[in-house]
Amino acid sequence: MEIAAECEHRMEPVLVTPSHSPSQPKRAHTLYLSNLDDQCLLRFSVEYLFVFAGAVDVDALRTALSRVLVDYYPLAGRLRPGDDGKLVVDCNAEGALFEEGFLPGLAASEFLQGSAIAKPHESWRKLLRGAEARSFLAVPPLVVQVTHLGCGGTVLCAAISHCLCDGIGAAQFLHAWARVARFEAADHHVMPFHDRSVLRPRYPPRIAFEHQEYAMNSLPDGDERAAASSLFVGPLAPVSLTFTGAHIKRLKDRCAPWLEECTSFEVLAAHVWRAWVRSLGPPSDLRVKLLFTVDIRHRVKPNLPGGYYGDGFVLACAESTAGQLAAPSGEHHAARLVRAAKEMIDDDYVRSTVDLLELRRDAMPDLSASLVISAWTRIGLEDLDIGAGRPVHVGPLTSETYCLFLPVVDDPRGVTALVSVPEAAAERLEDGFLHGLELDDMHDVENDEQ
Repeated sequence: MEIAAECEHRMEPVLVTPSHSPSQPKRAHTLYLSNLDDQCLLRFSVEYLFVFAGAVDVDALRTALSRVLVDYYPLAGRLRPGDDGKLVVDCNAEGALFEEGFLPGLAASEFLQGSAIAKPHESWRKLLRGAEARSFLAVPPLVVQVTHLGCGGTVLCAAISHCLCDGIGAAQFLHAWARVARFEAADHHVMPFHDRSVLRPRYPPRIAFEHQEYAMNSLPDGDERAAASSLFVGPLAPVSLTFTGAHIKRLKDRCAPWLEECTSFEVLAAHVWRAWVRSLGPPSDLRVKLLFTVDIRHRVKPNLPGGYYGDGFVLACAESTAGQLAAPSGEHHAARLVRAAKEMIDDDYVRSTVDLLELRRDAMPDLSASLVISAWTRIGLEDLDIGAGRPVHVGPLTSETYCLFLPVVDDPRGVTALVSVPEAAAERLEDGFLHGLELDDMHDVENDEQ
């Protein structure tokens, strides 16, 4: 969806700093980042987009941000390299960048496009001015733009440094901000836990696993290596599809004979992985990977403290040949691989990952023949209320080659998959998403509701 109208900025952006009281002194120190925070993979800002049908009081929202930054003060700081080359956060209260815009030619309803979300377009960048800079370190950890729409609705965009927050942590912060904006009591509010030293590496480091998520893909020489390197050649096009609860139930039923009690994530990740491989058409003996994030908050011993909002995840890795995935039996084969990869993630695996990143500061996944899935579901983004009710649209500002699983507003069982592929593969991917799910959907829905 292209936004043709230009965004009006009637004033310069401001830096919102934490408010302080005698009981809350200014906190000026350096925050250590764990190896999970400070990996090369995460040196970017995650750009969240929320569309609301109603208006918000921008002054109240700005004041609420100032107050919530007292608790989340690292988001008002600045990232910089430490003495050992690792990134740290200077908690200097320099402030979050806050912008206000006006787009009278855009309506909230334009983001609602039937059963799929509106696909991001490069023109959406005008909804978040200030998040682009010459270097990652030049962007404040938190950049916000509130845009007023001609219909009376509002768009909230927030760019949050991935080195400071994962999706769960970002949602925790956004809901804390929303509660203050709505003047709600914080009786049940979980205070943020800042100390990242709970994930320090062991000395000496002990790498106990192969960690295929950071290994180079095993590509043969010659034509097949060239084929793998050309999977993403050409301009990219976003593809999205909303999978209803009935769709996911059907996927579970199809895997049930081979894999008991499949989770929604396992069957959907397997289905999307297979569709992605089929759409790109790699050589059948090319090994392809699926990388996906696994929350470790309750997988490490002891569990991460309540309120931990840093990067509390590691990457799980499933691997197969393209031919095995594309075969008729590939559905349950892929689901078994996803489950096995997820079940590997325990305390030992997490500690080994942290130690690996200590020894290999430049470790990066090889994305030449890999699909990465990050789930924004079940973290409450679709319930964010900043004073205008729940959003009518939740998603990213842009679409990338990694796949997002997004929540569906008003359908807690639904999931929207969004990923960009070369234009030549986009139609094939859409067909692959629907493969085996397009028939008798109403019959499935009726049976599911009984």
